[in-house]
Amino acid sequence: MTEDTQQVQYKVGGMACSFCATSITKGLARMPGIINASVSLAHEEALIEFNPKILTDDQIRQTLLDLGYTIRDPRRVKAYEEQQKEIDWERRRLWFAGTMTALSLILMSVLWLHLVSLNIIRPFMTIVMPLFALITILGPGYYILKMAWHSLKRGILNQHVLLEFGAFSGFLGGILGLIGHAAHIPALEFPAPDFFAVATFITTYHILSGYASLLVRTKASRSVMKLLELQPAMATVIRNGLEQTVPIDDIAVGEIIRIRPGEAIPLDGRVIDGSSTVNESLVTGESLPVDKTVGTEVIGGSLNLTGSLMVLVTRVGEESFLQQIAHQIEEARAKKPGILQLVDRVLAVYVPGVLAAAALAILIWTLGDYMVSGHMDITRGIFAMLAVFVMGYPCALGMATPLAMIRGGGMAAEHGILIRGGEAFQVLKDIQWVALDKTGTLTEGRPSVTQVIPLEGTSEPYLLKIAAIAENPSEHPLSRAVVQYAEQEGLDIPTVDDFQSFPGKGLQATWEGRHLKVGSPRFLEDEGIKLDGHESQIKSLQAQGNTVVGVAENDTLLGFIAIADTIKPDALEAVNHLKKLGIKPIMLTGDNQYTARAVAQAVGINDFRAEILPSEKAHAVRELQQFGHRVMMVGDGINDAPALTQADVGVAIGAGTDIAMESADVIIMGDRLSAVPQAIMIGRNSYHKTVQNIALAFSFNGIGIPLAMTGLIGPSWAMLAMVMSVSTVLTNSFLGGKLASPPQHLISSVTSYPIKAKG
Repeated sequence: MTEDTQQVQYKVGGMACSFCATSITKGLARMPGIINASVSLAHEEALIEFNPKILTDDQIRQTLLDLGYTIRDPRRVKAYEEQQKEIDWERRRLWFAGTMTALSLILMSVLWLHLVSLNIIRPFMTIVMPLFALITILGPGYYILKMAWHSLKRGILNQHVLLEFGAFSGFLGGILGLIGHAAHIPALEFPAPDFFAVATFITTYHILSGYASLLVRTKASRSVMKLLELQPAMATVIRNGLEQTVPIDDIAVGEIIRIRPGEAIPLDGRVIDGSSTVNESLVTGESLPVDKTVGTEVIGGSLNLTGSLMVLVTRVGEESFLQQIAHQIEEARAKKPGILQLVDRVLAVYVPGVLAAAALAILIWTLGDYMVSGHMDITRGIFAMLAVFVMGYPCALGMATPLAMIRGGGMAAEHGILIRGGEAFQVLKDIQWVALDKTGTLTEGRPSVTQVIPLEGTSEPYLLKIAAIAENPSEHPLSRAVVQYAEQEGLDIPTVDDFQSFPGKGLQATWEGRHLKVGSPRFLEDEGIKLDGHESQIKSLQAQGNTVVGVAENDTLLGFIAIADTIKPDALEAVNHLKKLGIKPIMLTGDNQYTARAVAQAVGINDFRAEILPSEKAHAVRELQQFGHRVMMVGDGINDAPALTQADVGVAIGAGTDIAMESADVIIMGDRLSAVPQAIMIGRNSYHKTVQNIALAFSFNGIGIPLAMTGLIGPSWAMLAMVMSVSTVLTNSFLGGKLASPPQHLISSVTSYPIKAKG
């Protein structure tokens, strides 16, 4: 964005499918002054760059409103409230339309089955059926009519336009049929009830599809709210020397807050008194806790573990870390590449094709007939045109993708994988890069003892026991890792006589008259314990991603304990499977270069980026996308959320944070990394199924439309064709035998490899 351009972001309501996003993009692109427009269907957002000298914000908003969409309140809580109101409204709209359809279906069944004398039922239906159709089209279906009109004015042919052509063709055909029967005009005696019923049915079906789509998107859009809920609503602030508990919105930059052990840190700030250990994994993604002393920064949303802190508030509101992450997630949503699903790509050609077929039908029976026989069959031309519109509404086509998704979702669930959206199914087959977070994704996400290294004259059990005795009173996660490892080795851990902790450095204790010291190599040196000759060994362990802890007894160095976030047992196998599928892995982590390199080498990843911020992870994904690559991101922490949202497919490890799972398209239950290649293969399988379903759906439309052009196929046959096509697609999706089984053996092969433990 340059100085001559301006950028606005809207929460857009009313989108039902990716065709809606395309319609908005086209509508905006045709406005002078629009430089770029990115529209996200999944998150109902539009990011628009424009020239303020040519165009105003109000003009852009009005165009969106004219197209039939709504603009939600930019305030997040208000937006969620509006979203819920929209769901309630759509539900009432569906119930209304559904009632009209159910009553129409009952009457049509009575007519078709001759349950009542035709002389009795037909006059009644002459009044009721057009009323049902008109109420459905102009009542719950009015918003579709409005969207179709504004799209057509801008030369945009989409599913709304096709629906209204079909609905009004049905209604018009019914009116002509009523006129023909009333005036005894044989040429116009169209089957009026059938035409009216079709107008009601297809409008209701469209409303149902929109409601289902809204439910899915609403559930997926709650991630920002989940994120902001991590921030405590209240905080303890020091004012006039007294402690007061106040809402965080009432706290200003420069005020002092107190955070006690076990409390979540409410706001970003700098420690001015006290020392503690803080778990920042929720916000940074890194598992090892961070020691906080005077002068160090703390992040709102992280958890204070051991000591009491006095913190000077440095950022509030939109400037805070969590708010920035929320903003980055929303921006990533808007900048995420649009995925035009297969059915929408087909509809882009299909809609103009149906309109052309209808025009051709009336031309054949007017001008064409005149050129051959010397007279024009206008009645037959009108009937043929109406029949094409009715037959052309792709009911089964609309179900092709959802049914394939349901089948694929069931297959995924059997493997502990939840695939949440249609776009994920469509793009999984095209994944070229998989970006993997380190902590909690490639690694276990918690510190564990990897090596116990005694010096000459000290045994490994004794070194471990002395370390565990000294560490036992501490709640520091590194201390707990040592104690748990000692307990697993069956060592007895007695109680110390005295204990003192030095945050960020180490600790000392007294046991049976022995002075024990455990901590960083620098801490031991500061305590006068020499490390001569062991510096290279320490650096070697650190280069492998370990945190090195020295252990001393009575100022004599006993040895070292290496602690690290260990690699998951199936990480190497999962990465190898991705490579076999032709997919390139890259690791993105906020951890240091040494640890990142060690983990990358251990799992076979050649490309990695270390010490990067959450926004930089999303930027790294975006860079790959700008080269035309389809990218999957796999992560588990809040710091991964912007990248998970930006990626073509975001995959959250189920053992991770709520915000990561809410931001993702695919959720892996548990922490199996081997499920990632499984998800890709299931996505490929589902895409094959979608192609089959679309081909089957079009076999009916492809035959029915040419037959309708003859003027011999009435709307009752169109409804029958709709039932048959839906039944065929349904059968293929769930009972299709060989036709329904693309590369299942490949999915099985992904799970058949033995899992070998890696250190």
